[in-house]
Amino acid sequence: MTNTLPGPRSDHGLVDIAVIGGGINGAGIARDAAGRGLKVLLCEKDDFAEGTSSRSGKLVHGGLRYLEYYEFRLVREALIEREVLLASAPHIIWPMRFVLPHSPEQRPAWLVRTGLFLYDHLGGRKKLPPSRGLDLSRAPEGASLRPEFRRGFEYSDCWVDDARLVILNLVDASRKGARILPRTRALSARREDGKWLIEMYGQDGSAHLVRARALVNAAGPWVQQVVQGVAELNSAHNVRLVKGSHVVVPKFWSGPQAYLLQNDDRRVIFVNPYEGNLALIGTTDITYDGRAEDVSIDESEIDYLLGIVGRYFRTAPLDHDIIHAFSGVRPLYDDNATNPSAVTRDYVFEIDGTPDVPPLLSIFGGKITTYRKLAEHALSRLAPWLPRMQRAWTAGAPLPGGDIPGTFTDFVLDIESDYPALPKTLVYHYARLYGTRAREVLGAARTCGDLGRHFGGNFYECEASFLRETEWAANSADFLDRRTKHGLHLTPTQRSAFEASIGK
Repeated sequence: MTNTLPGPRSDHGLVDIAVIGGGINGAGIARDAAGRGLKVLLCEKDDFAEGTSSRSGKLVHGGLRYLEYYEFRLVREALIEREVLLASAPHIIWPMRFVLPHSPEQRPAWLVRTGLFLYDHLGGRKKLPPSRGLDLSRAPEGASLRPEFRRGFEYSDCWVDDARLVILNLVDASRKGARILPRTRALSARREDGKWLIEMYGQDGSAHLVRARALVNAAGPWVQQVVQGVAELNSAHNVRLVKGSHVVVPKFWSGPQAYLLQNDDRRVIFVNPYEGNLALIGTTDITYDGRAEDVSIDESEIDYLLGIVGRYFRTAPLDHDIIHAFSGVRPLYDDNATNPSAVTRDYVFEIDGTPDVPPLLSIFGGKITTYRKLAEHALSRLAPWLPRMQRAWTAGAPLPGGDIPGTFTDFVLDIESDYPALPKTLVYHYARLYGTRAREVLGAARTCGDLGRHFGGNFYECEASFLRETEWAANSADFLDRRTKHGLHLTPTQRSAFEASIGK
């Protein structure tokens, strides 16, 4: 291929798998493949997890409401994965109890009980406590709810730092030899001499060329653009873009529990504790026809979310309480469902290739909870073209920082004892985000003065350097919004000062 792009050119030679897309599915496939002894290259046109994978509801869950749509296989797989992921990354994934106030206008109590019974048993739950009924007129979980909600239920799921889950998969992939290219767009891909020939272009002006035995299209909302625009092929499948929006407000109830609220359109929204003293409310489900890059929340979505919360809580947040909002586009497999909420969250693969023609595997749909299993299934489909691929291995393997001995609480106490002069809130922050890698961040520091420049909140120069050197952070949003959530805790002046310090 003739190099028509300006700037320096890197030829990465021949790899087994080239992955387009640095969201959770691409990252999971890159990690799994690299751990099976394959040569892997992954490119992402923006920052990792900048699209859908940092704009989720931040839950590892089975999908209780999917039972109503008879998605039993998906729910079972997700419930099994819930405990697998919890064991692999207890620093960024942890159990959470959800309170479901009973609203008989939406669903009868027997139906909710039946759904929770299935939810408890469908996936072979072992670590998380079972569901139970609640008398909300007496239970502390009901204190902040309106008095008409006297009965409720409680069940278990897990919280996840979604963007960090992506990054940790990529860190592990890199450790195992994968070549990871952020801010590098795949411009063209064509078959030549029995291999894929992919040309990529970096935002820094660099050009990249790689040859691959197999090509994986994990571009999420842009999956069809890659099929048609990059590979210049046709697809028999379509992606359905559904917008989901969230708002962040100060936390307005007591206790560590989250809430699942039913609405009269048969949808549900989550109200979850977030970043200590905040709450995350979402999500909406709206068919989206615009560019995925332009997605944003609108006033009708804000009214929708706050209206549901106001129906259930005695003191609910109002518009002026919103301190942050975000929207994401979910690239769901188009199963022709009329209601966006009924569109399947399952994933579908499409393979273009024959035994003698290198394959393009495109991924339609999926959810964050099942990304690891999706990666295993994707590599199984590619096995005929990759005969030297080793066995699946990720089910019992911790993600970077997840090899925590004992309980997370005991782990935090151990770090506190190693760094007694540091504030406990700061130590907890490092433990939560980095797990056993926290000591790599802190190094020989003994006091806050040893951590370098203080940017505000719990954000110090030593952490910024670590993110730049080990996690591909470059722009301010990489540091403040995806690798961490420091941006929620800095003043506008502090954020501007940090941006000025890195020049972006």
